[in-house]
Amino acid sequence: MDLNSDLGEGFGAWKMGDDDAMLDIVTSANVACGFHAGDPSVMRRVCERAAERGVVIGAHVAYRDLAGFGRRAMDVAPADLADDVLYQIGALDVFAKAAGTRVRYVKPHGALYNTAAVDPEQAAAVVEGIRRFHPALALLCPPGSEMAEQAEKAGLPAYAEAFADRAYTPEGLLVSRKLPGAVLHDADEVADRAVTMATTGKVVTADGTELAIRPHSLCVHGDTPGAVELAQRIRAGLGASGVHIGSFLEAA
Repeated sequence: MDLNSDLGEGFGAWKMGDDDAMLDIVTSANVACGFHAGDPSVMRRVCERAAERGVVIGAHVAYRDLAGFGRRAMDVAPADLADDVLYQIGALDVFAKAAGTRVRYVKPHGALYNTAAVDPEQAAAVVEGIRRFHPALALLCPPGSEMAEQAEKAGLPAYAEAFADRAYTPEGLLVSRKLPGAVLHDADEVADRAVTMATTGKVVTADGTELAIRPHSLCVHGDTPGAVELAQRIRAGLGASGVHIGSFLEAA
């Protein structure tokens, strides 16, 4: 099972999360590309440290929304969105290559992730931006989503992601952050959910029903309070359950 986290989300003098500590735990790093967070120095530093630790680098692309941390819905024309995605991947790949590695996959962030999960046009635009960069570059997205479907149509490899620290609706969507209980903070609960998803392919939703999910990768948000402890507990729980920890791309 792959463990991923959203990293490099500082900007200038403003810090977000503990990138160094998370890079000692996760196997994949979704690095902000400057549209919702991140700047050239942050991108360089995270890429260098990920490369040193053998952590796979992914481009965490977003709507152009620094003020809203990429969590505000935006009406972006599909052609413009495809260009924005391509631009962000290229920007991060320069720093990854300077660190002796490269961008291996793409994961949308925040509002773009949620919108492209259900909107065919936005999903197709994300896929087109990735395809223009490289037709074999992987997409990390929700299972059964519009992104996964559009990737399949375009011949782009797509891998299923699940969130250990987020609540799910019965439809398989993430509970809105505007609602109570959307983000989970109890380390025992989060670790147990992660192990259950990895070993059974199921998760209990917000209304108590079971949802089939079968992820290739589990995400712990780097900006969640106590994220390092959550990630440590998840990794320990997976190891204790006999689950091998490694990049979803290496497993493929």
